[in-house]
Amino acid sequence: MAFSATHRRRPYAPRNLTGMGASASGAGQDADEEARRRLNAYTYLSAPERLEHVAIMRVFCGTLLADLAVPDIMAKLRQAGASAAGLDADTLTVRLEQLVQWGNLLRSSHTVNASSISEYQRSRARYQLSKLGERIQRDADGVLAEADAAREVSNELLALVERGLRALADLVTAPGGVEPQDGLERISTLFVQFTEFADSIRDFYAYLGQVLSRYDLDSAEYQGFKELLLDYVEAITEDVAFRAPRISAALDTLWPHIPALLNQLDSHAQGLTGLSAQSQVQGESRPDVRIQRSRGREFADWEGLRGWFSNTDGQGSQVDQLRDATLRALQSLLANAKRMLRSATGEMSRRKDLLRLARWFDEAAPRDAHDIAVAAFGLYGARHLGIPPATDEVVPAYTSWWTGPVVEVPVALRERGSRAQRGRASAVEDHSAQKQLLREAARQRAAARAAAADELRSASGRFAEVRLTSAALSLLLELLATALGNSQLSRPVSTDGERTAGFDLDSASSEDAELRIRLTVRRTTGTRTVLYSADGDLLLDDLELDIGRTSAAVDGEAEASVS
Repeated sequence: MAFSATHRRRPYAPRNLTGMGASASGAGQDADEEARRRLNAYTYLSAPERLEHVAIMRVFCGTLLADLAVPDIMAKLRQAGASAAGLDADTLTVRLEQLVQWGNLLRSSHTVNASSISEYQRSRARYQLSKLGERIQRDADGVLAEADAAREVSNELLALVERGLRALADLVTAPGGVEPQDGLERISTLFVQFTEFADSIRDFYAYLGQVLSRYDLDSAEYQGFKELLLDYVEAITEDVAFRAPRISAALDTLWPHIPALLNQLDSHAQGLTGLSAQSQVQGESRPDVRIQRSRGREFADWEGLRGWFSNTDGQGSQVDQLRDATLRALQSLLANAKRMLRSATGEMSRRKDLLRLARWFDEAAPRDAHDIAVAAFGLYGARHLGIPPATDEVVPAYTSWWTGPVVEVPVALRERGSRAQRGRASAVEDHSAQKQLLREAARQRAAARAAAADELRSASGRFAEVRLTSAALSLLLELLATALGNSQLSRPVSTDGERTAGFDLDSASSEDAELRIRLTVRRTTGTRTVLYSADGDLLLDDLELDIGRTSAAVDGEAEASVS
């Protein structure tokens, strides 16, 4: 007996917006909803099971176009020895469905061949990585690997940026202009170099600010950071200040020709934007496809490059901000120097004394640590005062509460600091609202199962013509699993008189007396029963299904048991 199912995602159906005015408030709500959806993809990094989620995401990020089922993911987790290697199939399925809900994973179209109901239920869902989930996991791995490291500034790239801009300006202003392919290669190289340089500058100054914010630098650490700041940072600032006017001059020469240059490059190599333009010409609309162009192919990229070296918006350039950040770093270094000078004369800090006291606490035994706390802070051990212990227990006054016997403290004294009893006894809490909610939830579940049973009875004998709902398919799988479990292992007689082992499915059946539904399963060689549902298509080989009502006797017994 074999099962096969094909799951298909529903095609995208854009909503008809003809005749609807797009207001500013509606656009703002759509933008907020999109931002909320993207931020939900970060939830798995702060969930209690975040280590398991990260291990699962690394499995998908390790392979391009990964299309994995639960057994495949479990094997890869065990092979990697990750923190989620011990998850069972049910728990792993819960983690995967949660990642799908957050938007990190997508359900994939697939075809499943299974030999049992349980194997079909485990393997019918396959998952693949979403673009947003891949981007977030890649950034998270970078943060975990190199977040606290001091990143070197790629200072040599700034000279390459200057050289590339001047060469491009000479080619664009020359008669005949620049060749499109040559210009495309130069622009791509130029922006890759600039992006790497700007990212290294940002990371290094973030690390520098984290170091200089410390107030507990000793003399050795201060000496090391002083050399780092005065030598390395000064070299960076001087190089940027030297090359920024040259880069600004090259950009000023190139600026009037940039729109024409970008149009020329788009005509030569449109990339993914050509697909979007072609679909618009053919009258098609693809609202679900958004294209992120390569750096340097949009005019906004050039504006950002120019704003890094020149003051174009009146708020200062990035070079000015770099100079101000260096000045603030020098001021922080000077403040640390003043603090250490005052500490040496005993005017301000007692850092060394506190470190010595902390070392004493770390090396002391528990009883000695109590004595040190009494000597340093006057904190004596807590004693049982005001509430006498039991009459048969004699507790000395020097016994600590940590090692002494437990004393029962009245609620009034513990919460209000008073021994007096006040107020009336609280009334019994009314749980009628909760009970009503539970009854309503149970009624809805019973109604849903009854509707699913009616749907199955009406679809019996014509499964190929109807599409079942998820509830109906779940009820059918439940009855089918019970029927196959009720089938007896028999030894039917073959044509040559010998008995062979096998399942006798002629009498395999299951029923639900409450729903008054009965499923009969018959084995017929060569028969293929296909069940279409919202969750996918279920193919049963060599099986025929017959669904009907339970007999009157069974119904009567059920009604008697209910009454």
